[in-house]
Amino acid sequence: MMIIIKTEEEIARIRKACKIVAKVLQNLKNETRPGITTAKLDKIGEERILSLGGQPAFKGYRGYKYSTCLSVNNEVVHGLPSERALKEGDIIGVDVGAIFEGYYGDSAVTFPVGKVSKKTERLMSTASDCLKLAIKKVKAGANLGDIGEVIEARAKREGFSVVRDLFGHGVGKSLHEDPLIPNYGKAGEGPVLKAGMVLAIEPMVNEGVSDIVTLPDGWTVITKDGGLSAHFEHTVLVTEKGVEVLTEI
Repeated sequence: MMIIIKTEEEIARIRKACKIVAKVLQNLKNETRPGITTAKLDKIGEERILSLGGQPAFKGYRGYKYSTCLSVNNEVVHGLPSERALKEGDIIGVDVGAIFEGYYGDSAVTFPVGKVSKKTERLMSTASDCLKLAIKKVKAGANLGDIGEVIEARAKREGFSVVRDLFGHGVGKSLHEDPLIPNYGKAGEGPVLKAGMVLAIEPMVNEGVSDIVTLPDGWTVITKDGGLSAHFEHTVLVTEKGVEVLTEI
């Protein structure tokens, strides 16, 4: 494992890529409504990335054909945009990546489509809380296990589970760098965080079991039991004083 410490120049480019991602997610939040297709959302996302001076990070990555990943209901991550129209009561995980001058930003939010059930609201708020609590653990001198422990504990407290077979990751000149960041762990264990590390932390919280299955399309990951899943992600910078959330508006 080689965790890359970023220079100030690299951080400046990553920060710009992350701001593009944050603005695109805000645009897509405003466009998410019953009746819109995921293909239309993907088109809007791509056009907005380009208009802001970035390049879509996902398009062409390992042969991926789209600029966003749009995962509906029981789709955990990597959902393929299509002519599927969103319906009232759906939820959609919107994952956006952008490149600016060779450096990456990455973030995801799960949005409700119209009005959703109380349990679905609780699932989304729990996943969002998992991310917030994880970010509070990020500082120079902390361990990677501190992040995973707090994510899993928060999800379990609500009767939900975390996906154990997919991970957060480092971000920089590549979309995926070391370290892998599990959504489970033990405080005080794992690599020590150092100032200059850039991490994408991304809790994936399932309504039911943690087990997942990849569909024959080779991309879309769904829950094994058909339960809903919520996904939230921020790219963050470890600093001497704590943490900077790079993908916040």
